[in-house]
Amino acid sequence: MSKLLPKNVEHVKRVCSLYKKALRNLECYYDERTIFRYRAVLMRQRFEENRNVKDERQARKLVEDGEKELFENQHYQPRQWPNSPGGVAFGREVDLPDWVLDYWHPLEKAAYPEYFARREQRKKEWVEMWEKQYGKPKPEEWSHH
Repeated sequence: MSKLLPKNVEHVKRVCSLYKKALRNLECYYDERTIFRYRAVLMRQRFEENRNVKDERQARKLVEDGEKELFENQHYQPRQWPNSPGGVAFGREVDLPDWVLDYWHPLEKAAYPEYFARREQRKKEWVEMWEKQYGKPKPEEWSHH
């Protein structure tokens, strides 16, 4: 399996990452698809010209220069996907607790009879396990002060 992987995997990943970031940066500058595609083809050509560089130092220098150029030419307001870190919807997913299902209307529960039957059975098993481990609560413990 190791024979299939190139020796310079880190360099290959770095080049691919640079290419993708450069394309994303172009997307920010050019909204019209035809202009973006033209610029993307030119960008790809720049990468293809240096594809077969054998000298590792020269290849590393090319990547460093490319990353520096990308940094200098980055868009002032980069596009951010809504659910990505920094996006407007990042971290907004609400994980509802299980007890919310207890407040469903019976007609809503009727749409999923097998699920709610299994859920009720598991709730009973959970209560039995709790009582076995900790004992039944006493009535005086139920009152709130």
